[in-house]
Amino acid sequence: MPHALLSRARLCIALLCLIALVPLCGCSDSDMPRAAAATPRKAPPIPAADDLRDRIDHAISITAQRHLVAGSNAAWQVVHGILAFGPDLMLVVDGKPTSALVYLQQGGRLTGWNLIPGDKGLEAPLEPGSKTGQGHEDQWLGYLSLIGLPDTTPIKVAGKTYTLRDLVTQAQWDIYDGMEATWSLMGFVAYLPLDAKWKAKDGSEWTIERVVAMESKQDLRRSACGGAHRLTALTVALQKYLDSGGKLTGGWQAAHDKIYGPQQGAIAIMRAYQQPDGSLSSDYFNGPRWTADIGQRIGTTGHTLEWLALALPQNQLQDPWITQAVNYLCLMLEETKDYELECGGLYHAARGLKIYRERRFGKPDSSVQGPQAGPGPSAL
Repeated sequence: MPHALLSRARLCIALLCLIALVPLCGCSDSDMPRAAAATPRKAPPIPAADDLRDRIDHAISITAQRHLVAGSNAAWQVVHGILAFGPDLMLVVDGKPTSALVYLQQGGRLTGWNLIPGDKGLEAPLEPGSKTGQGHEDQWLGYLSLIGLPDTTPIKVAGKTYTLRDLVTQAQWDIYDGMEATWSLMGFVAYLPLDAKWKAKDGSEWTIERVVAMESKQDLRRSACGGAHRLTALTVALQKYLDSGGKLTGGWQAAHDKIYGPQQGAIAIMRAYQQPDGSLSSDYFNGPRWTADIGQRIGTTGHTLEWLALALPQNQLQDPWITQAVNYLCLMLEETKDYELECGGLYHAARGLKIYRERRFGKPDSSVQGPQAGPGPSAL
């Protein structure tokens, strides 16, 4: 996130000056841009490859310029920002910008950041639906694992230093048959050997394949955010397994079929549900749907693209349908750059664009995606 041409000190000064000058940009439904038509228009022309790359970089950059404030934004919002921008996400604390990740590691306080010692490690109480605290089992663990932090990463809680490994051991102890284990699986795949075996507190024995099989059985239409997170966890697990030389049997075969099945696989279904303007279904796997609410379109297209950018084979990243989705998501983020947006959809969209950009075009120069003129509007 830091601009290559600015030192961190100069960036902090610029942010402080602009925060003092730029008020939060609130918006109501009437303020938010909305499509004039009741149905989607025809998709805009797909730009040339270099132009698409630059458009992606611009969309990520304007998203990075949004600011979060410790007194106003809660853990649910901030952790989503960390998912997209890692340690570069800036959080304004007592008027001063600091790395949000470092702030939380050092025991910083946010509404909803309620880590507590568990009987086998460290856990975060559930606050489902609050949009302030952890909404799903092991959500913090899952998201922190996706940004590549080692399991030795320290986290200070009540004056004592723990590590991400403590979140893992607690998750292993707490798992049970039938639970929503999407974010648990993300953490297990990142920090445990693929052949790991362990016993949960109910006495049941577990392996990563068993978790994969359990997640693969779940109905995407009844899953959080349309199943996009569940598919992300399964994709990350499956790719690591196949990269290690694993064969498609048991739970691994089930995961492969759920994602890549030629007719009922998630990729095939989402492609069939794509809208004429290039956006992805506003109702995820429940059917093809379009909404005039651009914030909702950013959320659904962004969540789905985040998974697709991971799951699509390399030789399919240039296919017209996915390129249209990427291009249209960039246009939506540009159109709403001066408005507050809900953090979940916003930051999943940014992460999806970052993954697609790196897989298709390679990692950008560090000067491309950092804030160039200070923060824009906040995120909700």
